[in-house]
Amino acid sequence: MTTTPTAQTTTPATASGTAEGAAHRHGPRLHWAKLTPDVYKAMIALDAAAKQGLDPTLVELVKIRASQLNHCAFCIDMHIKDAREAGETEQRVYLLNAWEEAAGHYTDKEQAALALTEAITLLTDGFVPDAVYDRAAGHFGDTELAQLIALITTINAWNRFGVATRMAPGHA
Repeated sequence: MTTTPTAQTTTPATASGTAEGAAHRHGPRLHWAKLTPDVYKAMIALDAAAKQGLDPTLVELVKIRASQLNHCAFCIDMHIKDAREAGETEQRVYLLNAWEEAAGHYTDKEQAALALTEAITLLTDGFVPDAVYDRAAGHFGDTELAQLIALITTINAWNRFGVATRMAPGHA
């Protein structure tokens, strides 16, 4: 039996070590939710509990922003659709990636939530800065702030499932 060599092309690697544009040209790695149904059900329950008492449009803004930071295309796609259903405007969705520069389009409370989302999602200094936490605490009561922290933590977990298993936008 003889084998024919497969032609391989090389593409310059980016700083992240992947070929430019090649990172997501293939389908999902595995269907984690089907393989671990108890984990999936627990995540659904955690997600439902985390958003209780929070404004539905704020919930979606937070989920979209965390998903943008985590590069989770599946979650970005899903939560933009959910935001539209919750009454969010196209303009605010489009500007979300640059919300600080477009601050006039978001309330002070939303800006505080988005800043906290970024701080918890990125943890660039290994902690959430006091100024960011205090800003959020100034707009949210203790219970609502605890819910917001739970929401941010939950969407980050969802994002990690989506990114690790390469979930594709528009496919459940």
